[in-house]
Amino acid sequence: MAVNDDRAGASPLIEKRSIDYIPESERHGRLFSQFTLWLGANLQITAIVTGALAVVLGGDVFWSLIGLFVGQVLGGAVMALHGAQGPQLGLPQMISSRVQFGVYGAVVPLVLVCLMYIGFSASGSLLAGQAIAQLLQVEDWVGIVAFAGFIVVLTIFGYRVIHGIGRVASVLGVIAFIYLFYKLLAANDIGALLANKHFSISSFLLAISLSASWQIAFGPYVADYSRYLPSKTSPVKTFWAISLGSVVGAQIAMVFGVLAAALAGSQFAHHEVSFIVGLGGTGIVAALLYFAVAFGKVTITTLNAYGSFMSIATIVSGFRGSRRIPSGVRLLYILVMVAMATTLALLGKDSFLKDFSAFILFLLAFFTPWSAINLVDFYCITKERYDIPALSNPEGRYGRWNRVGLSVYVFGVLIQMPFMSTHFYTGPLVDSLGGTDISWIIGLVVPAALYYWAARKWARPVPDHLILPAESHAPAHTAAVLPVVAATI
Repeated sequence: MAVNDDRAGASPLIEKRSIDYIPESERHGRLFSQFTLWLGANLQITAIVTGALAVVLGGDVFWSLIGLFVGQVLGGAVMALHGAQGPQLGLPQMISSRVQFGVYGAVVPLVLVCLMYIGFSASGSLLAGQAIAQLLQVEDWVGIVAFAGFIVVLTIFGYRVIHGIGRVASVLGVIAFIYLFYKLLAANDIGALLANKHFSISSFLLAISLSASWQIAFGPYVADYSRYLPSKTSPVKTFWAISLGSVVGAQIAMVFGVLAAALAGSQFAHHEVSFIVGLGGTGIVAALLYFAVAFGKVTITTLNAYGSFMSIATIVSGFRGSRRIPSGVRLLYILVMVAMATTLALLGKDSFLKDFSAFILFLLAFFTPWSAINLVDFYCITKERYDIPALSNPEGRYGRWNRVGLSVYVFGVLIQMPFMSTHFYTGPLVDSLGGTDISWIIGLVVPAALYYWAARKWARPVPDHLILPAESHAPAHTAAVLPVVAATI
């Protein structure tokens, strides 16, 4: 499954690229690094808390575990289909949205992506900050600020360092989870928890929604971390490396969260980190676990900070017509996004569970339509035949605004509202469905079908092959991959 990594040693430690195309001469890396990156990104405390929400919000252990797994598989397939685009295009994920929305129109989903990054970074900083505070015996706010500083440094280094941290986090996460599972299973009657079954369709679908939203939320940046792979890397193998790492890691973490929350009862809320570490022991063991929790948040929070920089750069470059970002501007973007996330973490540290559950579910309303449109266009309409130079030209092939893509996107968001249920908004059709939130299913299926119909009815000229910046005369090196990838799901 590995791809030759001969060029990796010549790559600079500090990344010089940003949202520009990655030339073949700079491609490097192995598919296994995709697996370890996404495994490490999911073996962490926020995934534990997300799984715990299935029980905290009313579900039983048995059906919550099944529902979470179903959501992982569905959402993981969606996010991995995005990730498979990276080696083919050599671009970060969101800049390719200009094909579907226009050079200026892509700003609409990009702004929402930035909000997502800030929200997830805030939650990660809060939980990691709590762990650092316990480890160093300082106030929570000190731990949060210290963690934010560390994230800034790693984000400045970029792609290679992020993958390296991902490998270390994977090993550390596996060791920590094996130990915690051992302590949990040895000290408690898990069979009794599993035997308490009270199936509820609303709770079951909530569990599916929690894990599906967790996976789909990676979609806007998953290709950012596969774009350096050689262009001939198999899309099918890329799909499986990413999806297996993400699904396996998230399911392990969420299973632990379900069991921990069921055992903790009311003790879990507001004490998530200390309760989980307390399951493993005290003294030096607790200190090591607090370190593992904090380090486990490094990978995913760095991904969020790096992704936020890429998104802001994409927004600005769309109006400036350039994809080159000076190092000073790059640093400024990173500092601003991390500062905003840290501020939110400090302000929201006393009501984390309630606000976070609403946040991740509400995100689905904005990202499922984008995901549906992007995947249908890439795999069914253009079949990866993009004109990459035109992505920076508002006067070019993709224009300033794509009315078809934007109209379908807005419709896809609005059509979910009657079916949505969060603690700050409940749609009018939720009660008639027994309190079940099916908005994300509507948000995937309806925009996908509508965009496919509209894009064919109002078809735009599609290049005969993938047009690269420095190789516009060269024939495409790959064919459309949808039939191959779809057959493996």
